[in-house]
Amino acid sequence: MRIRTLPATTALAVVFSSAALAVTSAAPALADSSILLPVKSTGDVVVDGVHQRVFISDPTSGKVVATDYSGTVVGTVDSLPGVRGLELSADSGTLYAAVGDANAIVAIDTATATEAHSYPTGDGTDPEYVAYTGGKLWFGYGGAAKGNIGSLDLSGAAPVVTLNQDARTFYQAPILDASPGAPGTLVAGVPGQSPVELAVYDVSSGAASRTAYAFDPGSTGGGNLRDLAVTPDGKDVVTASGSPYYQAVYKLSDLTADGKYQTTNYPDAVDIAPNGDVAAGTDSMYGSDVHVFKAGASAPTREYDFPSSTGGSASDELAGAGLAWAPDESKLFAVSYDSNKVYSLRIYDSPLKTASTLTASAPATAVRAKPLTVTGKLTSGTLPSGTTVSVTRTDAESPSGTALGTAPVAADGSYSFADTPQAGGKVTYTVSYAGDQDHAGATATSTVTVAPTATTLTLSNNGSVYSYNSAVKFTAHLGTTYKNRTVAIYADPYGADKPNKLVKSGTVDSSGNLSVTLDLTRDTKLTAQFTGDTRYAPATATSTVGARVSVTNGLSGYYTSKTAWSQTYRYFHQSKAPVLTTTMTPYPGRKYKVEMEGYYQGAWRATHSAYFVLGSGGKATLTLGGTPPKGVRFRVRSSYIDTTSGDNVNSTTYGTWQYLIFTS
Repeated sequence: MRIRTLPATTALAVVFSSAALAVTSAAPALADSSILLPVKSTGDVVVDGVHQRVFISDPTSGKVVATDYSGTVVGTVDSLPGVRGLELSADSGTLYAAVGDANAIVAIDTATATEAHSYPTGDGTDPEYVAYTGGKLWFGYGGAAKGNIGSLDLSGAAPVVTLNQDARTFYQAPILDASPGAPGTLVAGVPGQSPVELAVYDVSSGAASRTAYAFDPGSTGGGNLRDLAVTPDGKDVVTASGSPYYQAVYKLSDLTADGKYQTTNYPDAVDIAPNGDVAAGTDSMYGSDVHVFKAGASAPTREYDFPSSTGGSASDELAGAGLAWAPDESKLFAVSYDSNKVYSLRIYDSPLKTASTLTASAPATAVRAKPLTVTGKLTSGTLPSGTTVSVTRTDAESPSGTALGTAPVAADGSYSFADTPQAGGKVTYTVSYAGDQDHAGATATSTVTVAPTATTLTLSNNGSVYSYNSAVKFTAHLGTTYKNRTVAIYADPYGADKPNKLVKSGTVDSSGNLSVTLDLTRDTKLTAQFTGDTRYAPATATSTVGARVSVTNGLSGYYTSKTAWSQTYRYFHQSKAPVLTTTMTPYPGRKYKVEMEGYYQGAWRATHSAYFVLGSGGKATLTLGGTPPKGVRFRVRSSYIDTTSGDNVNSTTYGTWQYLIFTS
């Protein structure tokens, strides 16, 4: 067991703090995560709960990497060639590392992640594993066929190293572990060989004395030991070896079988939480890699299957001895690697709780202010009676969310709740299960598109035509809305040279009206816009009005004027050609239409019409040539005809008829 029990005061503080959080927080656990590690191999993983750090040894690179609980690297201790086994002191102040190629045990300050001391163990000792019990550090050391156990006593004025604590040697340096539940008891296991070889020692006297030994314990025929951990009560040791395909449990008293944690092929890691719960790992390319058990349980509470950390087709595998609990059991850390030997630290939150899945389903669309129903299902093993989910609605009126209360969960995990959304647009329902001491929290969302209510918006005068430069009042009328009572009115005069322009914006009056007066010189399209609010949809109304041109025309060259047939007639000698003068609102390329009519057989009849270019200043003269008959009544006028006069910026405007008669 690589995580030491905290001192009593610290342990109590953790327990009470966790209880307070469980009472006051209804939020689900943070999501599991993964982050790449700057290592080329891993030997051991230890978690420091006081400083919330994870220490990982890298034998190949010769370093120990320290991360925080999120996996961010906060320190690196280099120059530790062949470093493998790690052991945390009871007060979490010091991390001891077995540095094989330096023949030393190195003490690392956990607060600063720096080397504090180095304790030589002797040339050629090659220490690989380290454990603390009975007031001493014990280390497994030795090369092929020279494996043994040594001790490092730091209680005196000078460190004391004692080698060859076992009269017998092992195939190689043994893995060591101990537990506060059995002070003075040390467990050793030989890695890599088949079958598994285990030994238990009483080290309370300061020297190691074997109390139990087993070659192929439990007669399983298993081998290739990768990891072992002693239970917190000091009763058992749990092993992880390539076979059998489970984490075997043996009594420390005699190393006889005492149960198993059924996993899958190639077990390679085990770590035990302070309360006895077990994290068991397997080097499984296919299937689950991490299996979490309640203490003594026959089936895992949760299992985790690694994806590829770098996006490859093959999933990651668990590194040997690559599991470690946070002391408060809130997190489980696992080191994985891919086919390219890229290593990752995986952080699992609330691993002892049964995984929960939660669904939420709402209608795709809904009508504002009409009830709708959201349904879903919570799956998390056996849920206690009275389980509820909390519901929050997020919409345009409550972007931070509005709590709607809770919905009861039925025995089959289903739930439903009704709501009447008042805001239009995207409405999101977030359903949350807080979880409990046995079940992980979960969250689900569902979004509804709520149709806002339509309102009315009108704009007066549509289709009306006005004289040139008339002052015209336009009134927009807005119907029922929620909070927005602002209307904007835009005027877009005909002609590319006049852009669309905001002419009035403001809050409508108590009758819902907003007015603006414009001097019309061109045909104009007006648009009233309401941008909508959280409950009512945007609305637009248009009004297109016409503006006539200003046009006058007159005759010159006559010798007299007389009133006849209810009109004023200009009299011209046949020898004198009349001159028609036209004044009209100018516009580039504009033409004016001249019409001539004669009166005969009791009616005015057209005799001639033509278009002529209007001068740039809006004035033009036209001589009416020819030899007109004497005594016949004529009339003539100038007009602007929409579009055919060369543009469409004004409405058709007819000039006043000018009457004339020719004499000798």
